[in-house]
Amino acid sequence: MSSHTAPEKQITAPDILAAKGERKLCMVTAYDYPTALLADKSGMDMILVGDSLAMVVLGHEDTLSVSMDEMVHHTRAAARGTSRALLVADMPFLSYQADVAEAVRNAGRFLSEGRARAVKLEGGRDYAPHVAAMVRSGIPVMGHIGLTPQYVATLGGFKAQGKSAQAARAMVEDAKALEDAGAFSIVLESMPEETAALITEAVSVPTIGIGAGNVTDGQVLVMHDLLGLFDRFVPRFVKQYAQLGSVVIESLERYRAEVADGAFPGPEHTLHLSPEERDKLA
Repeated sequence: MSSHTAPEKQITAPDILAAKGERKLCMVTAYDYPTALLADKSGMDMILVGDSLAMVVLGHEDTLSVSMDEMVHHTRAAARGTSRALLVADMPFLSYQADVAEAVRNAGRFLSEGRARAVKLEGGRDYAPHVAAMVRSGIPVMGHIGLTPQYVATLGGFKAQGKSAQAARAMVEDAKALEDAGAFSIVLESMPEETAALITEAVSVPTIGIGAGNVTDGQVLVMHDLLGLFDRFVPRFVKQYAQLGSVVIESLERYRAEVADGAFPGPEHTLHLSPEERDKLA
């Protein structure tokens, strides 16, 4: 019998859809090969190449400044580190809003060039036609309602949504429209738990919460937030599972100090000529 174990089955969009009511789903962002590889090895169901790339990797103030080319570039890198999880690419600002045809073309780039296996877009019923056209073209789509960071200018900042009964009912209609259009899951961001529960119960596709309480079908967090690698701000809904930023700084300070005092590199890090070759230099 072979000593090699069979590779784990690659998770697909239909697998995510089938998980509704069966188990909780877990998703995290990643933006390059090493972080995607670590996320994949950790057993994540989904890895999202989020447009949060703009803030946590490229240093922009919001998510509006990242381009399609940048997103495709980072998605392609993350794909090289992903073998099991479903790799989802975020459609950046103005990559799908202008018209349906452009939306399908750009979504297709994520699959053909970026090697993602699904895309995510922000917005409710207004973008149901875009979702439907993508799905007809063979592109699995994840929806995203609630706080939609690409609309931060319209929303007046990074503010929780769905805080009234009327707003909650409107979000239910948005979610149903996305479901009817063929979305295989929907992210619910920054809303009261009661609103998230109402939406989760109203649709037959999994909801993935971020700042939406513990009533959704799964959760997503930004890698840099949960590992303590982004220090500009920490959203209330983030739990930091590590403080790697301080660990990295401490390690670099030790490296700098050892270089300064001559402790690094030591004998164990140094290559020497053989005695015969050294004698030839004499």
